[in-house]
Amino acid sequence: MSPIQKDDPFQPAALVRTEAAALEELAARLEGSMSGQFARAVEMILHCSESNGRVVVTGMGKSGIIAQKIAATLSSTGSPALFLHPAEAVHGDLGVLMAGDVVIALSASGETEEILRLLATLKRKGDALITFCCNLQSTLAAASDVVLDCSVEREACGMNLAPTASTTAMLALGDALAVAVSLSKGFRAEDFAELHPGGKLGKQLAKVRDLMHTGEDIPAVAPTTRMADVIFEMSSKKLGITTVQEDGRLRGVISDGDLRRLLEREGGAALGKTAGEAMNPHPRTIAADELAAKALAILEERKITSLIVVNSDQRVEGVVHLHDLWGVELI
Repeated sequence: MSPIQKDDPFQPAALVRTEAAALEELAARLEGSMSGQFARAVEMILHCSESNGRVVVTGMGKSGIIAQKIAATLSSTGSPALFLHPAEAVHGDLGVLMAGDVVIALSASGETEEILRLLATLKRKGDALITFCCNLQSTLAAASDVVLDCSVEREACGMNLAPTASTTAMLALGDALAVAVSLSKGFRAEDFAELHPGGKLGKQLAKVRDLMHTGEDIPAVAPTTRMADVIFEMSSKKLGITTVQEDGRLRGVISDGDLRRLLEREGGAALGKTAGEAMNPHPRTIAADELAAKALAILEERKITSLIVVNSDQRVEGVVHLHDLWGVELI
């Protein structure tokens, strides 16, 4: 078997470049001829969300798979969305459509029979129709309120038949639309966190209150507590620190490092000290509503292992330890 030549158009790298070229062409259209249509699509989805409507995304075959991903991305960025299989729709699933919904239909040809059969119902309900299409002269394009051009010079498939570059363009266009809508809504990292409570991503976007130790798990002593009892409290709670509190308000903190330095400096006399005499009166604190990633950034910058969580009145609400933040990444 002869080796594949570097300039062989069907090398994997060449196929990827075909898809990359399709994305470059799409980006150019978004900056030029398609910018107005794209902006209108964003406005339609925003209006739909404000009216408590949903975005219903539909497509057949490979386009249907892309449609499912677009629906998932919209939902995860604050725009309620669902996927409607067009073949199932004409057998009863059209019942999911409500007045005020926006439908996004994906069809490279614009002549997908299963989707065309939905048009009469969509027009009767008055739902807005956005189409991702490669054929602007198609039946579907003509019936749509907004048409977003996903045409490509050629598919990456060697026979120029299998949906490859065109579905890549549809996917990128769906991502662009979802992100543009979320930015227009002022969607924040905190909002994203509420929709992604599980896994590594959920932990990265979790708030401090979700990870901190609370109640009886908070190590706490009074300013008058003797060091023997301070050491016992630190050992029993196993967080490497204790808070020093008075009437529930934070007065200071004693860490393992503070205790070690005190013993080096005072020797046996250290055990005669009180917590108020040994504490650091200016500990670093954080609010419970801050992101866990911010807590991690503070711990790494200060080279400490715990943060005290306080409210606006300096009342102690919890303690977050470095171990609680394992799996969190800085953002």
